[in-house]
Amino acid sequence: MERLYEFFNRKLKSTPTDFLRYSYHRVKWNGRSFGIVGPRGVGKSTMLLQYIKLNLDASDTLYVSADHLYFAEHKLVELADRFVKMGGKHLFIDEIHKYDGWSRELKQIYDSYDDLQVVVSGSSILDIYKGLADLSRRMPIYEMQGLSFREYLQLFHGIEVPAYSLDEILGHKAVIPGIDHPLPLFHDYLRRGYYPFGRDVEFEIELLQVVNQTMEVDIPEHIKANVSVGRKLKNLLMVVARSVPFKPVMQRLAKATGISRNDIPDYLICMERAGIVAQLRNATGGIRGLGKVEKLYLDNTNLIYALAPVHADIGNVRETFFMNQTRVANDVMSSSCSDFEIDGKVFEIGGRKKGQKQIESATEGYIVKDDIESGYANIVPLWAFGLNY
Repeated sequence: MERLYEFFNRKLKSTPTDFLRYSYHRVKWNGRSFGIVGPRGVGKSTMLLQYIKLNLDASDTLYVSADHLYFAEHKLVELADRFVKMGGKHLFIDEIHKYDGWSRELKQIYDSYDDLQVVVSGSSILDIYKGLADLSRRMPIYEMQGLSFREYLQLFHGIEVPAYSLDEILGHKAVIPGIDHPLPLFHDYLRRGYYPFGRDVEFEIELLQVVNQTMEVDIPEHIKANVSVGRKLKNLLMVVARSVPFKPVMQRLAKATGISRNDIPDYLICMERAGIVAQLRNATGGIRGLGKVEKLYLDNTNLIYALAPVHADIGNVRETFFMNQTRVANDVMSSSCSDFEIDGKVFEIGGRKKGQKQIESATEGYIVKDDIESGYANIVPLWAFGLNY
């Protein structure tokens, strides 16, 4: 137990509190129990520690990581029981999915200790949702994505910008105070700004490690597969990376990867939930319904430059950025006449010479242009959509 407190105190002391993620203000922190999930490397652990540091008393709070050596000899239930008897009130368990049988013990803890707040987080979104199936009413789940362009400006450059709604962006109200030329910053964001560790000298190596861990460990463990499947999944990822954006044809993907065409849709969903790819669907099944997949993308632009820099087509980068940034606050779907549709509005993405032809038939259409500093009428600069959260 003493080792856990030492680990907690070291982490707490080294946690900065000068920058808080967008999710911080969306979480109902006083809830008795909840979970925070998201892809590897987006800052979940830091956010938990920031909340503890800014709001709780360390004397009745404990933060642990479920992969700590302590759990090689002790159970979660045992830890919770001892913690409560010592006067503990707030238990934060990070990387919960790394503890075998965690959902069963978590339910036992929830039912046994009415006065204990239990907060969990995990990078394996797949396992978290699977494990919390019988805890859904007890434990709400908050999903967390990587940095927006707005958050990148603050974390990397100390430039504070408010978040703008989609209507404010379309009304040309989105501005970056004190910055007359946003494009150099925007282009840097596209390459390294989505992950908080993008400032590290070895960022690209670290990002590839995140991808490898996700593809070789997280997903195979979730689907109870062996190492060879992990290699096939990486092969599938590289085929996607060199081809996006495209409408997935399962037979072609099966031929290129050696994976059964019947398994590929399930694998793509796993990769999507793990923050590796993004699938653009149509409106079949209603908003937030699992409509038919119309296009397949890598999840964010940083992955494009890390996995397939030679194939980093500018059109792909633009569409990936737009979808990645708008999906957090909006329901983004495919459009029959343009690239994307949000709440009846259609968006055609392109460069500074992009024309109006594709959206002529639209009731409310917008041309989203890269490489322009400001917009007018129904023409909106691409970078402005990065200020949406």
